[in-house]
Amino acid sequence: MTRHSLLFLLLSLIGTIGSASGQNDSRPNILLIVSEDNGQELGCYGDPYVKTPVLDQLASEGVLFKNAYVAQAGCSQSRASFLTGLYPHQNGQIGLATWKFRMYDENTPNIVRSLKEAGYRTGIIGKLHVNPKSAFPFDFEANPKSNFDRKNMESYAREAKAFMMAGDAPFFLSVNYPDAHRPFTTQVDGLPESPLTGADVTALPYFGIDNEELSQQTADYYNCMNRLDTYIGDLLKALKTAGKTENTIIAYIGDHGADMLRGKRTSYEGGTRVPFIVKGAGNWESNLVSQELVSLVDLAPTLLESAGATPIPNLPGRSLAPLLEGRSIPWREYLFTEFNIHSAHNYYPQRTVQDKRFKLIRNLMPGEVNPGYDFTNTRFFDNLSETIEAAEEPIRSAYLNMERPVEYELYDLRSDPYEFNNLAHDPSYAEPLARLANELQQWREATNDPMLNPKNVTRLKAEIDACFENGQPVKDRLTLNYTEYFFE
Repeated sequence: MTRHSLLFLLLSLIGTIGSASGQNDSRPNILLIVSEDNGQELGCYGDPYVKTPVLDQLASEGVLFKNAYVAQAGCSQSRASFLTGLYPHQNGQIGLATWKFRMYDENTPNIVRSLKEAGYRTGIIGKLHVNPKSAFPFDFEANPKSNFDRKNMESYAREAKAFMMAGDAPFFLSVNYPDAHRPFTTQVDGLPESPLTGADVTALPYFGIDNEELSQQTADYYNCMNRLDTYIGDLLKALKTAGKTENTIIAYIGDHGADMLRGKRTSYEGGTRVPFIVKGAGNWESNLVSQELVSLVDLAPTLLESAGATPIPNLPGRSLAPLLEGRSIPWREYLFTEFNIHSAHNYYPQRTVQDKRFKLIRNLMPGEVNPGYDFTNTRFFDNLSETIEAAEEPIRSAYLNMERPVEYELYDLRSDPYEFNNLAHDPSYAEPLARLANELQQWREATNDPMLNPKNVTRLKAEIDACFENGQPVKDRLTLNYTEYFFE
C-alpha cells in the first residue's frame, strides 16, 4: 500500500467517525488559502501587471476587503494572530518561530482546536510556522516545510483533494503556498508561461524609487503572483471534483506584504495591508467590495460563528458576518497593528493606529538605528544608496527616517498613500496626532501590551544583543525568557 493510499484510508476512517453522529451535517466546510509575502498586487485590486484570473473570479463571487491588515508584518506573527484571534503581544508569537519565539501558552485557544471540538475534520497543507506546534491539533498535515524551492507544487491540490473526500463531516483545511516568498523564482515547472522582465514593469509604487534592479525584482515578484493564481486554480478544481464547492466557505489571505523596500518587517502599508477575499455560503454577498477597516484578527470569530462553534471569549476582533452579508452597520473607526521583531537581526518595536484617513506609528526606541533598514537594503539589493540619495523630497527624507526613526510618524493616507511625508511635527495636524496617540494608548492598555513597561523593551533588547557574535546574530546563542517576565 502506498503512502497516499494509507493516508486516504486513515482519513476516511476519521471522516466516518466524525460524521457518525450526523450524516446530514449541513455546516459549511472552510477552505483557508494563505499565500506568502505579498500585498494587494492582484488584478482584482487593480494591479496593472499581475494576471490573476482565478482570484479575480473568486472576488467576483464573494467579498473583497479593500482595507484589510495583518496584526504584524511577519510570517509567524501574522499566522499566530489570525489562528488565535489575538495580537502578537497577546499570544506571545512576537517573532519568527524559527528563531525560538513562541506563544506564551500551549493551551491558547485557536481556530483549529475550537473547530475540532465542534466536530470538524482539520487539516493543513504547507507550513504552520508557529510555536508550539502542539497548540494546533490538526487531524491531517502534508508538505509541512516552507518549500521555498517550490518542489512538487502539484501535490498541494492532490493532498487537498484526498483530505476533502475523506469523509462527510465538515472540514477546515488551511492550504499555505510558498509564493511569493523569496527567492523570487522566475519560473517553476513552466509557470508562469510568459514571465515578466524588468523592462515590462515599473517598481512597486510604495518604494518611491526605481532602478534596473528594483524593476527586475518587481517583475519576478509579479511572476510569483501569476504562478500562485494557477496553483489556487488547481486547488479550487480539486474542491469542485470533491463535490464540496457549494457548501464551502473559501477565504484567501496574504500573510503580510512583499519582502521588499517598505514592506515586510515594517509597519508601513506595504507590509501590513494584504489581500483578503471571502466567498461564503448561505446569504453572504457576491461581487461586493468592502471599504471598512478589517484586521485578520477578525478571521477567528468570523469562522467560528459561521461553523456554529463555541466562540473564544475576549477576542479583540469581531465577526465579519454583517459585512459579508452586505449589511450597513457601524464598524470600527480605528485599526491597530504592531511590530516587535522578526529574526534577531531586526528588533525594533512599534505600535500603530489608523483611521480611514490618518495613520500614526509610534516607535518605542526613538532615535536609535532601526536594524531592519540595513537588513533589507543590503541583504537583497546591491546599489540602493545612490538611488535613494538621488530621490526627490520627501522620498529621500522618508528613507533617512526609516533608518533612525523619530518617536511619532503621522501620515495622511488620503493625500500620501505611500507614507513619505511625516506630519507629526506640523502644528496644523496636532488634532489627529493627539487623537490617534490617545486611541493607541487606550488600545495598548486594553490589550495588556507588555511593552507599556519600558523595562521590557530594554530587557528583550539585551537578550537579543547577547546572541551577536562578530556583528551577526547566532541562533544557537539566543536565549529568550520574555514569556516569563513580560507580565510579571
